[in-house]
Amino acid sequence: MAESQSTSLSPIEVQDVEFHTDTQPYSPSSILSNEPIKLDIEHAVVEDDPRLWSNTKKTAILFIISGASMFAGLAANIQNPANAEIEQQLHASSGDISLSLSLFILIQGNFPVIWSAIGEIKGRKLVYLLSTALFIIGSAIVAVSKTIGLVIGMRIVQATGSSAVFAMGAATLADIYEPHQRGTMMGVYYSAPLLGPSLGPIFGGALTQGFSWRAVFWFLVIWGGIIFLAFLFLFKDTFRKERSVTYQNVLNSRLGEQQSSEAKDESQNISKSEVGGENQTTSKDIEAQRTVIPASAIKDIKLSIADVNPLPAYLSIVGRKNNVPILIASGFTLGLTFSIAYTSARTLSMYYDYDALMTGLVLLTFGVGSVMGSILGGRWSDRTLTRLKAANGGISFPEMRLESTKIAMLWLPLSVIGYAWVCQEQVNIAAVCIMLFLIGFLSAWIYTITLAYIVDANTGRSSMAVAANSSVRGLFAFVAAEIAVPLQDTIGDGGLYTIWAGVMVVVECMLLLVLYKGRKWREASVEREKQTVYAK
Repeated sequence: MAESQSTSLSPIEVQDVEFHTDTQPYSPSSILSNEPIKLDIEHAVVEDDPRLWSNTKKTAILFIISGASMFAGLAANIQNPANAEIEQQLHASSGDISLSLSLFILIQGNFPVIWSAIGEIKGRKLVYLLSTALFIIGSAIVAVSKTIGLVIGMRIVQATGSSAVFAMGAATLADIYEPHQRGTMMGVYYSAPLLGPSLGPIFGGALTQGFSWRAVFWFLVIWGGIIFLAFLFLFKDTFRKERSVTYQNVLNSRLGEQQSSEAKDESQNISKSEVGGENQTTSKDIEAQRTVIPASAIKDIKLSIADVNPLPAYLSIVGRKNNVPILIASGFTLGLTFSIAYTSARTLSMYYDYDALMTGLVLLTFGVGSVMGSILGGRWSDRTLTRLKAANGGISFPEMRLESTKIAMLWLPLSVIGYAWVCQEQVNIAAVCIMLFLIGFLSAWIYTITLAYIVDANTGRSSMAVAANSSVRGLFAFVAAEIAVPLQDTIGDGGLYTIWAGVMVVVECMLLLVLYKGRKWREASVEREKQTVYAK
C-alpha cells in the first residue's frame, strides 16, 4: 500500500502555517521560504498529490471503483430470480429467503462505518482488498451451501465485503477531484451501483434458467476476483493522512500522550494550545480550518487498527444539524427505490404474467433512468456550483450545490403518483416502463447531488460521511423492504405509492431547508467541534 509523506516541516514551523477555508493554490517552493502557507485540510501539502495525477490515472481509478460498486449493487438482488429454486432444493421457507435479503440490505448499509474508520487509519487500498476478498469467500461458500442457514450466514459475509466500496468509493473520488468536479464524477461513479440492481434480475434469471441457482454465486466469485486483481495491481492508494480529520485527531491524541510521558523540552513540543492560537481567521465559512500535523514532524508514532474507533467520527457526522435532514432524505429516497424494485417484480408477475427474465428487462428501464439521472444530475450540480460561485465573487460553499435539486422537485412526486395508478389500473406495460424510467431518473438526479453535498460539507471526513449516509440508507431500505409487500397486499400499488409521493414531498422540503439554513448550521457545528478539541 502506498504511503504518503508530507513536505518536511519542523515542529516549530508547524505553528507558522496559516489555515484558510477558501481553496488556495500552493507551491512546494513556498514551504522553503519564510512566508506562511495558506491551506485548508483538503489542500494540505502532501507528496504525490492525487489531485495532481493525470486524467488517465484518475479515470482508471474511477473505472475500478465503479466496477466494484456495480457488483455490490448486483449482489443485493441477483438472487431474486433463483429464490424459488433455492426454497425447493434447500427446503427453505419464504420467510428464510426474506430474512436473507433483509439482513443483506441491513449489513451492507451499516458495515461501511467500520470500513471507513479502518480506511482513515490504514488507507483505501487495504480496505478494498480485504473487503473484496471477504466478498469472494462469502460468495463461494454460498455457491456450495447445502442448508439455508449457511446461505443466510454467508450472505451476511457477502454484504460485509461488498459494503466497503459504498464508503470508500466516494471518499476516493474526493481524494483525487476538486469540489467543482465532484458532482460530475459522483454521477458517473454512482451510476454503476444504480444499474446493478436492474441488471441483477437479468443476470440472475439467465444464470438460473441456463444452469442453476448456484451459478449465480459462482458468477459473483468470478467478478469479485477480477475486481480484486484490479485493486491489487492497478489501483494506487489515494489516501493521504495529512488530509484526514480522523487520522489527525488520533495523531493529536497519541502525540499528546507521547509528549506527556517523555517530558520533552518546549522546542520539541507541539502543543494543542499553541496551534489553536495560530488557527484564528476571519472567514465565516470555517469547515476546513483545521490544524494539520505533517507526518515528518512526528517521530516514532505509529497508528494501528487498535486506534480505530468509528463512534466519535460517526457521532460527529450525525450530530451536525445540516447533515441530519440530508441523511434522512437520502434514506427515504433509497427506501422508495428498494420498494419499487421489490414490489414491481410481484406486480409484473401477478398481473402481467412475466417471468424472471422479462421482469428484469422491464426493470432495466428503471436502471437506465437512474444512470442517466445520476450522470446528468452530477454534471448539472457542477455547473450550478460554478455559476453561483462566480455570482458570489468567486466564493463558494457546499450548500450552493443543492440549488440544482430544484429542477427535479416538482416532477418526482408526480412521477411516483403516476406509477402508483398505472400499476393499480394495470394499463399497458409501456406506461409502466415510462414511469419507472422517470422515477429512476429523478430520484437519482436528487440523490447524486445530495451525495456530493455530504462529501463537500464534511471536509476531511468524506469516507465517514458517506458511511453514515450508507448506514441511514441501509436502515430505511431494510424497513421499506419489510413493509412493502404487506402494504402492497393491503392497499395496493395505488395506495402504497401515493403515500410514497407524499414522503417525497417531505424529502424535498428537507433539502430546501438545508439549502437555505444549512450553511449557518454547518458553521456553528464546526466551531463547536473546534472548541471541544481545543478545550481537551
